[in-house]
Amino acid sequence: MIDPAARATLRAAAAHVVVDDVEQPVLDDATAHHLFRVLRVRDGDAVTVTDGRGRWRLCHATGGDVLPATDAAAVADRDAACTVAFAIPKSDRPEWIVQKLTELGVARIVLLHAERSVVRWEPDRADRHVARLRRVAIEALAQSRGIWLPDIVGPVPAADVLSGMLAAEPDGRALTRRDSAIAVGPEGGWSQNELDLAADRVSLAATVLRVETAAVVAGALLTSRD
Repeated sequence: MIDPAARATLRAAAAHVVVDDVEQPVLDDATAHHLFRVLRVRDGDAVTVTDGRGRWRLCHATGGDVLPATDAAAVADRDAACTVAFAIPKSDRPEWIVQKLTELGVARIVLLHAERSVVRWEPDRADRHVARLRRVAIEALAQSRGIWLPDIVGPVPAADVLSGMLAAEPDGRALTRRDSAIAVGPEGGWSQNELDLAADRVSLAATVLRVETAAVVAGALLTSRD
């Protein structure tokens, strides 16, 4: 878990970026352009860098690059080691979901093909879609000053993973502190077979939520527990 002093440093920096190696931070062209042309970071400004795997460091902007100002720090554990899975919705809604779940600090995001899914990514398209979602996660991590990128998995058949997850369902039980993985079904809802496979059912709201709303509510509930 990030201690309060470290969190304050991350929040106070002029910008936060993801790099391959915090020991020798190097900005790629796109990151440098965003940092110095879009955000207008100036020489001497504090910039924090992270590798997205729990390591981060305070740097200073200098001559279009960043130079380390402190030793690298490592955080052994995520703030919330939780999983949110969701049936892939239409259009750009998966990107929005991944963006928000990354901002919340969800550790693992699983893309699902459910029995009633309308959207299914074939293997040749899936790789491109998942690569795009990982770029979205990097951008969201920088914006939210996080140090852990989520693992993005899938798409996988919902039936293959539901035994280890709670299925979000309006008539389900309340979430408890012991729960760590929630799966959100497609707009048409879970099939009876999928509900029978799930570890249990959990209610996220008194109303029926859209996929993207339910996924974010699930992430917020899981990451806000003591």
